[in-house]
Amino acid sequence: MLTVGDKFPSFDLKATVSTDPKSAFAQITDQSDAGKWKIFFFWPKDFTFVCPTEIAAFGKLNGEFNDRDAVVYGASTDSEFVHHAWRVHHEDLKALPFPMLADIKRELSTELGILDKTEGVCLRATFVVDPEGIIRHVSVYDLSVGRNPQEILRTLDALQTDELCPCNWNKGESTLQAA
Repeated sequence: MLTVGDKFPSFDLKATVSTDPKSAFAQITDQSDAGKWKIFFFWPKDFTFVCPTEIAAFGKLNGEFNDRDAVVYGASTDSEFVHHAWRVHHEDLKALPFPMLADIKRELSTELGILDKTEGVCLRATFVVDPEGIIRHVSVYDLSVGRNPQEILRTLDALQTDELCPCNWNKGESTLQAA
């Protein structure tokens, strides 16, 4: 699995960006939103139970990520059409403010090393990538356990200070000074 300090892989994927059939899809690459911090979070499957709780939670924090010059991308190995159908039929996902990437060939998830060995779907992996494309944070959860998007936001805040941040540090608090 790729980890902190590694370059995030190049990719070129179709994405679902709205529920409107006329403008529902877009092409997203590693060069999209160049120069910004990027949050990539992966989930196992569309039309499941834990996944929409996480996706909706990231959606609610999207403005907070944008305020920090960061963009959010959600992804799974489902197609853009499955993503679209899920958004249309799930109330919490209809107005989702970020793209849902379709890694149907499993190229990106394979290169990242986040495919579950038994199920062949993405683990609940999250990557925080800096503006130069370097992975600065990785977290991976079991298929059955949802993650905490608020913790990803806190981690982004800490990374953006470029300072030493103690345990449970929150934006606005003092950082550590090396002696």
